[in-house]
Amino acid sequence: MEAFIHGAALALGLILPLGVQNVFIFNQGTTHERFLRTIPAILTAAICDTILILLAVTGVSIIVFRFEWLTNLIFIIGFFFLVYMGWSILKSDIEKGEKQNKHIYFTSKRQITFAASVSLLNPHAIIDIIGVIGPSSLSYNGYDLMVFTISCIGVSWIWFFGLATAGRLFGKVDSTGKLVKRFNQVSAFIIWGMAVYIGIKVIGG
Repeated sequence: MEAFIHGAALALGLILPLGVQNVFIFNQGTTHERFLRTIPAILTAAICDTILILLAVTGVSIIVFRFEWLTNLIFIIGFFFLVYMGWSILKSDIEKGEKQNKHIYFTSKRQITFAASVSLLNPHAIIDIIGVIGPSSLSYNGYDLMVFTISCIGVSWIWFFGLATAGRLFGKVDSTGKLVKRFNQVSAFIIWGMAVYIGIKVIGG
């Protein structure tokens, strides 16, 4: 029970803060008229987190943080991706405004690509999972390690489904689309802010 509670609390603490993953999944919930259309993004994000958690508890964290160049490479790739993602969300919102009678959605393929990217190319997601969950898992072995791992993964899956559902409800309440538009604009600037932070960290590092 201790391993389960520890894993759940740790995963929840890492996933709760507003981050690129959360912004993207919530954004898909607000954008699509049907919840089923957000499934590709949800499943991709959850599967990617599952992979990162499994890599973390199997010791990959030790390898990643042993090589400074590898850490810097992750940050550099993440910087350029975040800049691109912020622009894509803002551009999509502009296109939606120009075509008021049409809905501009991320296709399933684009959802999968972006969800995988915000999960696997986001330095903070990698460092949070590999750098925090990895070392924390060293306290357990055997059955307790399995329970700890399943707990972390379970929280991740539940969170993403809940986040998309919250986004969907938000989209329903906003019948005019003005709140969603503002959210998209704020999301883009939050993502760019994260990119600037990463850029400063790379230059200063």
